[in-house]
Amino acid sequence: MQQTPTEQRLAQRLADLRLEKGWSLETLAELTGISRASLSRIERAETSPTASLLNRLCSAYGLTMSRLLSEVEQGAVQLLRPAQQSVWRDVENGYERRSLSPPAQAFHAELVEARLDGGARIEYDIPPLAGLEQHIWILDGVLEFHMDDRSWRLEQGDCLRFHLFGRTCFHAPEAAGVHYALVVARP
Repeated sequence: MQQTPTEQRLAQRLADLRLEKGWSLETLAELTGISRASLSRIERAETSPTASLLNRLCSAYGLTMSRLLSEVEQGAVQLLRPAQQSVWRDVENGYERRSLSPPAQAFHAELVEARLDGGARIEYDIPPLAGLEQHIWILDGVLEFHMDDRSWRLEQGDCLRFHLFGRTCFHAPEAAGVHYALVVARP
C-alpha cells in the first residue's frame, strides 16, 4: 500500500526520534511493548501505526500525539487552511485525526478534530504525558469515554474537561460514529 506524504514524514520522524535518544529497536520495543519487527516496518513506512501504538511511542518519547503529528508538517505558520492541515488515519480502527492548530513550539495548547466510525474503539494503555489537560467537545454523535474506573457518555454539544492519567478508551457506540474536537494542553 502506498503511504501518503504525511505517513512517510511520520515514519521518518519516528526513526529520527529513536536515533536522537540513542535507542536500538530492541530498547524501544522493551519500552513500548511493540515488537521490534513492527517498529521496523513503521519506521520504514511499510505500515502506519494504529492510534494505540502511536500513543505508546509518544509516551516513550514524552510527546503528545498532536505535537508529534505537527512535527511532521513543514514550516511554521500562524494560519492553516483546511487543505494544509495534517490528517492522519488509523484505518484499522476507523479513526481520523486532523491537526487544526498550526505547528509551533512556543504554544501549550493544540486543537484537534477527530472522527470515529460507528462501533470503533480506541484504547490507550498510558497517556503520552501524564497530567495533560484535555477538553472533548462533541460536534455530532455519541462518544463513550473511559478513563481508569470513570466513564462518561458524551452527546452532541457536551464538553468534558479532565487531566489525563491512566488507561483511556474512546468508543463510538452508534452506527453513525462520532465527530468531536479535542483540545490538548501541556502542563
